[in-house]
Amino acid sequence: MNPTRYFTQTSSPLGQITLVTTEVGLCGLYLEGQRHWPKDAQTWVRDDHGARFDTALMALAKYFMGKSTTFDLPLDLVTGTEFQQKVWQALQEIPSGQTWTYGQLAEHLGKPAAVRAVGAAVGRNPLSIIIPCHRVMGQDGSLTGYAGGIDRKHWLLTHEGVKLPPLSE
Repeated sequence: MNPTRYFTQTSSPLGQITLVTTEVGLCGLYLEGQRHWPKDAQTWVRDDHGARFDTALMALAKYFMGKSTTFDLPLDLVTGTEFQQKVWQALQEIPSGQTWTYGQLAEHLGKPAAVRAVGAAVGRNPLSIIIPCHRVMGQDGSLTGYAGGIDRKHWLLTHEGVKLPPLSE
């Protein structure tokens, strides 16, 4: 039996964000129009007035104001395979203001030949921003593969102090 998932929505510099939680912790942060939206979203229970999202909303506000680049929130990774969850744990080790390549992430996991599988797991990260999948770049330093869109990935990285060339129109 799946735990009840509650959701709320909030505005951000990146557009509308949907936060999802269980009684254990935050299990989803989805950007408007993001690829890989969960198939079970219609079963979530809306909760715009309860206190269950207060800590996450405060942490996101601090992040967007530039007052914090880390998140110390209870998480509930209720989805994903064991491999995906290992990748999502490893993503949390990438410091703010730095980037790793998919190859470096695969190497860090002790699976240097699994670059494609690592990339697929990164793309299925259910907690964008909180679990910083935006800090993973292509081997050549390109802004590749962000489910929320390359423009948002660029914004997040520059917000965290990564020096990037402007996006071409």
